[in-house]
Amino acid sequence: MSAPRKPLVVGNWKMNKTIAQTRAFAEDLRARALPFADVDAVICPPFTALCEARDVLADLPVGLGAQNMSWADGGPYTGEISPLMLVELGVDWVVIGHSERRALFGELDERVNEKVVAALRHGITPIVAVGETGQEHVAGLATARVREQVTLAFAGIAPADVARCVVAYEPIWAIGTGNADSPPEANALMSEIRGAVAGLEHVRLLYGGSMSPGNVADFLAQPDIDGGLVGGASLDPASFAALLEGARRGALA
Repeated sequence: MSAPRKPLVVGNWKMNKTIAQTRAFAEDLRARALPFADVDAVICPPFTALCEARDVLADLPVGLGAQNMSWADGGPYTGEISPLMLVELGVDWVVIGHSERRALFGELDERVNEKVVAALRHGITPIVAVGETGQEHVAGLATARVREQVTLAFAGIAPADVARCVVAYEPIWAIGTGNADSPPEANALMSEIRGAVAGLEHVRLLYGGSMSPGNVADFLAQPDIDGGLVGGASLDPASFAALLEGARRGALA
């Protein structure tokens, strides 16, 4: 029998917070009693604030993540950030394939795969985001679409390396809308993710899409939901702290 999976809450700040605001967030977080023994926490600031977050949170067990990265180590890729650059900054986690990257910046499944390979090569834990659109959801295509994304994201990657990753299921229709998926329905789809690719049987699966302090415990009480990839609700330190506590309670339910 595998060991219980420790809950993981990842705050994806998107294009929010200056360096000064990042410092204020970290200082506020430090003053709180947080359940780090029971829940892993990661924040993903903008690239410009990574160094500040690293330094101000150095005495707390809060992981440092990036919101994206290049598939290449270097070269003529204007505006890109390489995994080597992230490693130098102390980044241990990276979100790959977020729906906004896919929809707004044309990121393809094959490119997601290349980024996963690059992250693993440099010892960065990929948080691979997958999810269906509202149209796909209504048409009953959610499971097929998500299984396809997962399969393509991990194509050619050995099961032992797949097991080093995290997968975040984010129904696109729920992101930023306040209309989260129901915990049982999300859990059913995430169970499908576990069986989609060898190596995913025991990885941590995160839910994203309007997760909040008010519903996080209900999601974490589900057997195949191990945490959250959270946007708006992670921007306020009090809310982020409440997410961690809710994740702790949900995992114990």
